[in-house]
Amino acid sequence: MRDAAPTTIFLNDYTPFGFDVESVHLTFDLDPRATRVHSRIVFRPDPDATDRQFFLHGENLTLIAARIDGETVSPEVSDEGLTCPVPDTSFIWEAEVQIDPAGNTALEGLYMSGGMYCTQCEAEGFRKITYYPDRPDVMSVFTVEIKGPHPVLLSNGNPQVQGKGHAIWHDPWPKPAYLFALVAGDLVAHPDRFTTCSGKEIDLNIWVRPGDEDKCAFGMEALKKSMRWDEEVYGREYDLDVFNIVAVDDFNMGAMENKGLNVFNSSAVLASPETATDANFERIEAIIAHEYFHNWTGNRITCRDWFQLCLKEGLTVYRDSQFTSDMRSAPVKRISDVIDLRARQFPEDQGPLAHPVRPESFQEINNFYTATVYEKGAEVIGMLKRLVGDAAYAEALDLYFARHDGQACTIEDWLKVFEDVTGRDLSQFKRWYSQAGTPHLSVTETWQDGTYTLTFSQTTPPSAASPDPQPLVLPIDVGLLGSNGDEMRATQTLEMTEATQSFEFNDLPAKPVPSILRGFSAPVVLERDMDTAERAFLLAHDTDPFNRWEAARALARDSLMAMATRDAVPDADYLDGMLAVLRDDALDPAYRALMLAQPGQSELAAALARTGTTPDPAAIWQASETLKLALAQHAQDVLPRILAECRIETEYRPDAEQAGKRSLGGAALALMTRLDGGTQAAQQYPNADNMTLQLSALACLLSAGKGGEQVASFYAQWQQDRLVIDKWFGLQITQATPDRAVQTARDLTRHDDFNWQNPNRFRATLGALTMNHAGFHAPDGAGYALLADWLIKLDPVNPQTTARMCSAFQTWKRYDAARQDLIRAQLERIAATPDLSRDTTEMISRILGAA
Repeated sequence: MRDAAPTTIFLNDYTPFGFDVESVHLTFDLDPRATRVHSRIVFRPDPDATDRQFFLHGENLTLIAARIDGETVSPEVSDEGLTCPVPDTSFIWEAEVQIDPAGNTALEGLYMSGGMYCTQCEAEGFRKITYYPDRPDVMSVFTVEIKGPHPVLLSNGNPQVQGKGHAIWHDPWPKPAYLFALVAGDLVAHPDRFTTCSGKEIDLNIWVRPGDEDKCAFGMEALKKSMRWDEEVYGREYDLDVFNIVAVDDFNMGAMENKGLNVFNSSAVLASPETATDANFERIEAIIAHEYFHNWTGNRITCRDWFQLCLKEGLTVYRDSQFTSDMRSAPVKRISDVIDLRARQFPEDQGPLAHPVRPESFQEINNFYTATVYEKGAEVIGMLKRLVGDAAYAEALDLYFARHDGQACTIEDWLKVFEDVTGRDLSQFKRWYSQAGTPHLSVTETWQDGTYTLTFSQTTPPSAASPDPQPLVLPIDVGLLGSNGDEMRATQTLEMTEATQSFEFNDLPAKPVPSILRGFSAPVVLERDMDTAERAFLLAHDTDPFNRWEAARALARDSLMAMATRDAVPDADYLDGMLAVLRDDALDPAYRALMLAQPGQSELAAALARTGTTPDPAAIWQASETLKLALAQHAQDVLPRILAECRIETEYRPDAEQAGKRSLGGAALALMTRLDGGTQAAQQYPNADNMTLQLSALACLLSAGKGGEQVASFYAQWQQDRLVIDKWFGLQITQATPDRAVQTARDLTRHDDFNWQNPNRFRATLGALTMNHAGFHAPDGAGYALLADWLIKLDPVNPQTTARMCSAFQTWKRYDAARQDLIRAQLERIAATPDLSRDTTEMISRILGAA
């Protein structure tokens, strides 16, 4: 057995560790198959502790020796750790263990990636390095000595000794073990410096493999922008002498905020115009900001236990969204965030994987690094800021940093600073952290004698995670428009606290048109009867950018649903509205491109399911194709002008202005391809001087059933660049017709470059299949079987990536009985796999629990 039987851990069972850790000294003698780790840790019994059992976590360790105050001891060792009798006073614990980095394919703890040693310790990877109380509420100062035949030896904090084959690092700031990091290898640095607001000089480095030096400049500029922004907006100054980033090819996540030594998936930091798209550049900018912002919201103040994960992640996602809004376009960023929330978090909240922002229990914490904790957690922060106001939010954050610096905190600590600053009772608001599910907000209206009344009702569907949901606090931003499009009432925030609640607007000269939930002020499903004429009016006149986009989205969604279920024709109001958007040069090009994008096919399936209609993936795909063609035909006169105006003759820049133009140009090219069969895309492809243009042209050709020659030439051009080839794998699958998607994916898994043990390549291939909605849900179940085959193969090698990929099955109950039977068969096949990991066992059990 690789894992013991899963044990459920409960929030209510939290007990503090019985000892304080005064200092930690680690010595690493690096060897690919036999690294020796010597730990010297000073423990002091906590006089207030109720549980004084001395238990240290440890997994996959070979214990060589253990000593207490220099005397050899014989601990009782299990698969989970060790216990040992200890003195009643302070003592020094020493242990020497041996580990196998090269054999660590799970990519947790210390492992090898392309000849480089690197670590990933969040959430519970440090216990695979040495015996230690591996829990976030145990914080200590670390000194790390590294010995090995490598030119670069890095760890947390500031360097004390750096010589050939030897380095010592000291981190003066107490931290939990999950923030420990070590990197060793043949690396080169892209260096820079940053001067903080107090005049302190900070050495900055992005460390990469030789050959990647030319892909670091953008990441470095993003880091410096992040550092300056955090000083100016949150008053947070960097606190070490050096800040290092390391690019790693084999990494389960996007990046990790280890104190002073951030380890990044190479896809989240390396970029050049030739190899990265505009979307890649924006993602890199956001992830670098996110990890840097963790220095205060996650590192200096961390979480007491893993149930409080949203304390650091929700807040830091909110902060990085603020940053991107300031660096680029706030409306475009908000719309993009909501698209992502609806595509990833809403299905999670409405299915068998639903859990509160702060879960009550878990078996494997890695399974709770979810859209609910991150993205919904950020939405909760945004609502809180909206309710208390900007000034009170800033004052509360200052108090949070002052009161809790150096502590491991809880959601209660977080909310208390807001209560102390504002005098508000946030006990009802706290339900956002404890209650699962997406609220449904319905609204009706009345008009009488100059008084306009909106009556809202909120309901949250019950679930296993929250069987009896209660009313939440909802900030509902509302504006009122006159018949000519002018604002009769500017945006105001209505605070809803009851199950049903009415709000009056008095002394109005005429019945208004309401603009409800402006800026998507709360993460809810808004239900309001509205005809296409009113949606078209809001599309043309709403002064709120989000709700204007939302009107276009709703028109497209309603049209597509009708086309998929009743053979309706494309909605004329939608087509006319999109033509007006294309012609409106006053609008931000990036915003226009977002307006043109249709709802995703999975989103449409969810919308149909909410109406009680069983979605047909093939019919949804066909409706989407038909509407795209209709829009292309409707806009055929304006498309050539858009394409011409979006051509950029100056040097490539990944900024918002140029990226917006390329985005709109790409949307126009996709429509033009519907008319010319790919003629203009074929012209753009060989002349593209950046990856955004090259990849958009290739996507258009593949969508037109062409591009075989270009696919081959793309591979020949980029086969030595692993990140670009990830794109090559994924694009062929996402752009395949439903009848070809599974076979295309299967063929690519047989390609020589399909390294299934690399998380990026696995996700680029099998993840792309799940994104091809109709292809993955092919009626013969071939998509389900192919994914299950590979999950079973990957699980013994990398349980974390396997478990996360299982979420592709979470919406299985929305489809027809035949597809449900096919999916259930694959889920049961995975569940029956001998020695299935704890990670995957928990996910499959929860998904099957929807039966």
